[in-house]
Amino acid sequence: MIDPSHMVTSKISRSEIFPEVRTALDQRKFKSNAIESAILDFQNNVKNKELGWLFNNCFPNTLDTTVFYNDKYGANADTYVITGDIDAMWLRDSAAQVWPYLEFVGKDEKLQGLITGVINRQIKYILKDPYANAFYYDPQKVGEWASDETDMQPGVHERKWEIDSLCYPIRLAYAYWKTTGDTTPFNENWEKSIRLIYQTFREQQKKESRGPYSFQRETTAATDTRALNGYGYPVNPTGLICSAFRPSDDATVFSFLIPSNFFAVTSLRQAAEMLTKIAGNTKDAERLQTLANEVEKAINDYAIITHPQYGEIYAYEIDGFGNKLMMDDANVPSLLSLPYLNNLPTGDKVYRNTRRFVWSLENPFYFEGDFAEGVGGPHVAMDMIWPMSLIIKGLTSGKDAEILNCISVLMKTHGETGFMHESFNKNDPKKFTRAWFAWANTLFGELLWKTFKEKRYLLDQL
Repeated sequence: MIDPSHMVTSKISRSEIFPEVRTALDQRKFKSNAIESAILDFQNNVKNKELGWLFNNCFPNTLDTTVFYNDKYGANADTYVITGDIDAMWLRDSAAQVWPYLEFVGKDEKLQGLITGVINRQIKYILKDPYANAFYYDPQKVGEWASDETDMQPGVHERKWEIDSLCYPIRLAYAYWKTTGDTTPFNENWEKSIRLIYQTFREQQKKESRGPYSFQRETTAATDTRALNGYGYPVNPTGLICSAFRPSDDATVFSFLIPSNFFAVTSLRQAAEMLTKIAGNTKDAERLQTLANEVEKAINDYAIITHPQYGEIYAYEIDGFGNKLMMDDANVPSLLSLPYLNNLPTGDKVYRNTRRFVWSLENPFYFEGDFAEGVGGPHVAMDMIWPMSLIIKGLTSGKDAEILNCISVLMKTHGETGFMHESFNKNDPKKFTRAWFAWANTLFGELLWKTFKEKRYLLDQL
């Protein structure tokens, strides 16, 4: 375990240690009194000033820098959310970026309108192309990936088929409904989007054919394209759903991506509950439930592997022929994140074994260095740890020492910027990728806020 000590010399002034790096007030995209109150509450009650500084920088970063909201409510609300340094809206990232703000909507009507706007825009994007993962604000814009060999349309930034791209909007919609009781966004177009999600999942089970989706890109990066004329390596139909790409936007090796299939099971059941209780649509709800049950059974039948050191664990990817890829990636959904997405309880025996595997050198993308230990992935480079892996480890842990260690390491590895990054070098956190990555910032804020509410005594130890 990495040493959690973090020393700051008293010879340096506080302003030099904690400079003002948050976006200036008059330049912020969105202002929420509820979020500002939470920041003040945190700073006034946490002794460690660096934690207060980091929380102030990271937790509101999505609102400060990435949202474009039309200031309307209900059916007319519309919110475009960029990831940070890329001017495009990912279905996954946009849902994850606003997720931690849901608990505050009861105190801030405008914040509720903003999240309603995200849901409304995601519905439009799914109806436009359920196989696309990222879109532009301008529906006629032709972007940098227009030459990809797939069914590209204007307004689509990238058309990488990822199961989780259709799960995250359901997760956000379901939690919004449960939190607010508001059913305004869940109209006829929403029902159409759910039926399209079901159709897409069914197509990608590839029971009768290889399906309508293929993707190729002229590139030197193998993770940016698909083999065999864009359809990927063959699968043996098992009931699982194929995902051409991972949540990292990297191509899968074996198309049955297990963390994303877990996510699909949870999302299908949430959508079925909404269809039943909001729309009274039991026919489509039953179809969703049936598919969820089929995928869940296939996970249990095919995705559990006996590891020589850790016993029964979940594979990361399989093909239904017996081939398997034993690893984990930092991006969510991951094997590590299964309880975070309500896919499994933290006490599940196979998950506990899998968790130990993920955080070990048996995982080829687990790295240990001078400053940190954690999980990365092939998206960037070897020896690059993603803060997201440490954050998810903390969010899914019930152990005080583990949570404390995760926060301590994250405090030491922001590269003196006051923000989280996509990844950092295990031996030098000043070598990092993506200086502006809102999902990582907001997710770190989520970890700090959760710890503040549930285990404040841990923060007093830092």
